[in-house]
Amino acid sequence: MKTYAVIGLGKFGFHIAKGLAEQGMDIIAIDNDAHKIQDISEFIEDAVVLDSTDIRALKEAGVVGLDTVIISIGENIEASILTLMALKELENKTIIAKAITLTHGEILARLGAFKVIYPERESAKKLVENLVGNVVIDQIDFSSTIKIAKLIATRSLIGKTIGEVETEFENEIHLIACKTRDNWQFGLEKSYKIREGDMLSFIGKKAFIEKLRSLAKHESA
Repeated sequence: MKTYAVIGLGKFGFHIAKGLAEQGMDIIAIDNDAHKIQDISEFIEDAVVLDSTDIRALKEAGVVGLDTVIISIGENIEASILTLMALKELENKTIIAKAITLTHGEILARLGAFKVIYPERESAKKLVENLVGNVVIDQIDFSSTIKIAKLIATRSLIGKTIGEVETEFENEIHLIACKTRDNWQFGLEKSYKIREGDMLSFIGKKAFIEKLRSLAKHESA
């Protein structure tokens, strides 16, 4: 089983840690505030009070070579950066870091964060899109250059084979799943013809997923 660590247990970090624990994941929860550790201890057994900028303390807590570590430190940008540096030195594999500002995010990315997230900005964007009713394609950042997109088959896709669609996008996107009549199917042949009502899930380079998004929005207008 993969082991995760969540560092910083404000509202965002608390719900990430709690959510992972509820999915049965092995979690180490860390904060320098004993009250926050007490709150998360109801859901996570391995919850530790420590200074995450202290590499020796992290090592003693077992935050070494973990599969994924999430840094969710609030307004203390310096602590966020120093924590990332300590985690890199301890050879943790995938580090996801919360950023407060774009400059903060750029620094984290340059220091080696696998992914930088802006929870408030991303939540606001989703809310605006839902309010104006133009959400026609759901996207998830898989990495800094790759996205996963899910959408209902648009007019321009219906009747085309998977192979034809992928060729149109220069083979820079690939269908990973298709939902037909409430059943998700994986590994469909390139000859499969897309039907009206199909739910399609693609993975590909950001620029080509954005192109797909623009096409879907244009057709729904």
